[in-house]
Amino acid sequence: MVNNDITVTVEDDYKQKSGKARYEQKEVKEFDDMNLKEDLLRGIYSYGFEKPSIIQQRAILPITTSEPPADVIGQAQSGTGKTATFTISLLQRLNISPDVIQPQGLVLAPTRELAQQIHKVIMSLGEYMKVKVHACVGGTKVQHDIAILEEGVHIIVGTPGRVFHMIQSGHLNVNSIKMLVIDEADEMLSRGFKDQIYAIFKNLPQDMQVCLFSATMPTEVLEITDKFMRDPIRILVKKEELTLEGIKQFYISVDREDYKFETLCDLYKVLTISQCVIFCNSRKKVEQLAEQLNKKDFTVSCMHGEMDPKDRELIMHEFRTSASRVLITTDLLARGIDVHHVSLVINFDLPRHKENYLHRIGRSGRYGRKGVAINFVTKDDVRSLREIEKFYSTSIEECPNNIAELI
Repeated sequence: MVNNDITVTVEDDYKQKSGKARYEQKEVKEFDDMNLKEDLLRGIYSYGFEKPSIIQQRAILPITTSEPPADVIGQAQSGTGKTATFTISLLQRLNISPDVIQPQGLVLAPTRELAQQIHKVIMSLGEYMKVKVHACVGGTKVQHDIAILEEGVHIIVGTPGRVFHMIQSGHLNVNSIKMLVIDEADEMLSRGFKDQIYAIFKNLPQDMQVCLFSATMPTEVLEITDKFMRDPIRILVKKEELTLEGIKQFYISVDREDYKFETLCDLYKVLTISQCVIFCNSRKKVEQLAEQLNKKDFTVSCMHGEMDPKDRELIMHEFRTSASRVLITTDLLARGIDVHHVSLVINFDLPRHKENYLHRIGRSGRYGRKGVAINFVTKDDVRSLREIEKFYSTSIEECPNNIAELI
């Protein structure tokens, strides 16, 4: 099914496998036509949304109105509104009764930054519903989590480790959970979180609805979903459609790794036109690059997964508020984090996993905004660059001299 913005394909094989009558998928082009709660609609419009994005047009109704509630796999490009898709769906399905406040929704995310961002979106969209939401993430005091959970919440957003700890210790009662959302599902199910998610899943109600969302959904992840999803409705973007509209992609050839730093210094004036994210493949490289740039009196900040959570929070706040304009980071920041003013992404190192290329450059050009991605490419990287082009059916051109005019 072709749409002006993105192509969403609904696979037919699941229909043939199950023989069940499935939810008839259609595009609902207005929030007003989705039969949403009045207080939820107020929250949507006051948040600034006017019309649903394609993934929202396709996925909200199947999640909220199918009977019995259907499991859903939703895949769409970075920056097309996946978070709002599952947030609106979750808020629609909540029973906001003053009599009993019990956890009814659980959202799992790979990083505390992403979990906290999702928490803010749910709070904003659910403002008029008086929804109680708690971010249950590592790096915070366990006693604080326990106190809030005892007071009562409707939705938990968290990282797998802390959420499992709260369930195991008996402080998070999951008996009333009606929807589990796994965000960035490819990251969550293919790397270090898989065992924790299985452990959480075993404790959840069997009749619970499961929704997975991600920009990329490799075949091996789809195979894993068979273990804990029942005949899911699949709203998938074809791999060849995954290039990001509005983002110009370039490369700069550098003969050797050593020359990357000089190239970056030459570009520095361009970097500070608006906000820029620079990706490196290791914590050590992030710290070294930040130190080198600071020695040259270039103002930059840096962030990686091994930093103290409070320091990471402060750095993200400074970057979001434009107090800091250049942020050097690892793939920690590649997934789901939306900073509105980022218009330039630099891959100081090409990503080790080609799926992460999409997540990285998706930091710019979000929600229809324009953006530029520049890749530093050594002789050893040429093959990887070609693989990325082939994987996304895209073309990455040599960086022009007038790059400042394009940002």
